[in-house]
Amino acid sequence: MSDNVRSVERIFDLMEILAEERSPVSLTELAEDTSLSKTTVHRLMQTLCSREYAEKIGSAGYVLGPKIIELAGYYIDNLELHTISRPFLADLYSEYKLTVHLGKVVDDKVIYIELMDRKNLKKREGAGIGVPAYTSSIGKCLLASLSGNKLDDLLYESPLKRYTPNTITDPAEYKKHLKKVRSDGWAMDDEEYLVGRRCIGAPIYDFKGEAVACVSVSGDKNELSDDRIPVIRDTVIATADAISRRMGYVK
Repeated sequence: MSDNVRSVERIFDLMEILAEERSPVSLTELAEDTSLSKTTVHRLMQTLCSREYAEKIGSAGYVLGPKIIELAGYYIDNLELHTISRPFLADLYSEYKLTVHLGKVVDDKVIYIELMDRKNLKKREGAGIGVPAYTSSIGKCLLASLSGNKLDDLLYESPLKRYTPNTITDPAEYKKHLKKVRSDGWAMDDEEYLVGRRCIGAPIYDFKGEAVACVSVSGDKNELSDDRIPVIRDTVIATADAISRRMGYVK
């Protein structure tokens, strides 16, 4: 076993000990329970504390830190979102027989939580991971909800890559585009990531009124032709609104 793997296992051991105790655990107790030296335990606990996975409570010892609660919250939120959304996504797929996504933005990429397509509504694990947020309808809907500083950091930190002739690469122009997305309540990827491919998305809000995810429908230009866009757009918006209400959102 490599030293790196051994260190990771020791860190998990320490976290599990903290999770099982209702009161702070001293350095001596942690060392005894893991059969490690105090020096090693102290070094590992410093790492955990620096990342907020643990917290030192004065001379009493260590407890789990706020980062654990944050990660657990993400897991619970995603589980709830997925459970609530799936029947609505299935209905949306049944109506148009187009690919349906439920997605979020992580850093500057779109991550699909759920994807339904023509393959018997089977979810394709990992499909679409890494799609640049600024090129997608899901990304646009969620980027439109960011504060000015966060959006500027994303748009100006590095040049926006051009994937097709339709990709918006000028940050100022993109911010104007997002202003319209925010006003309209929906977004469209009009061949901005793949030539010949379109996608319509609308944001999902939680009980705090925050845009937490997005539902979208994608297809080729024939499937999402200009004359079909208004009808499909309205259905996508209605689907996102229905999921939002189930998430506790009140307009």
